[in-house]
Amino acid sequence: MIDSTTRKNRNSKSRYVTATDGVKVAFLFLILIAWIGKADSFTACPLSLTTTTISINGMKLLVEWADTPKSRSRGLSGRFSLDEDRGMLFVYPSPRDLVFWMKNTKIPLSIAFLDASGKIINIEKMQPDQTEIRYRSRKPAVYALEVNQNWFRTRGIEEGDRVSIQPPVLQKQ
Repeated sequence: MIDSTTRKNRNSKSRYVTATDGVKVAFLFLILIAWIGKADSFTACPLSLTTTTISINGMKLLVEWADTPKSRSRGLSGRFSLDEDRGMLFVYPSPRDLVFWMKNTKIPLSIAFLDASGKIINIEKMQPDQTEIRYRSRKPAVYALEVNQNWFRTRGIEEGDRVSIQPPVLQKQ
């Protein structure tokens, strides 16, 4: 007779699996499944950004307001989709030459660089999930607006058009 603490049969090299071992394996498996399930949420922007509605040639667009170094750095990377009339507005404290890339960004995007008055300086098509190409403002810009690729073109929005930007109303906590 072999008691439950015995790990090996005296006549063989095989190992017995006890109920305790099965529970341990099941527990580790559940931890692995939970970790894999959360992995997707870590890749998408984990920041909760304020939104505001902007207007271009009378067309409304709901944008996430990225005005901190952390939110601007994260951008739309890790996302697999973007609703049709949504975007992200990158806001900088002063005019500067802006440079963007598409590292870990899975969505084909278009970007418009805007001056302090909201005038579109230039619009670029951005290819997803690559780091070789850099997308630059032709002049110093204060804003960069990312939307689904061709959003500007299909609405007849072009360089020189103005974007009406109302900063989000922030509630004091």
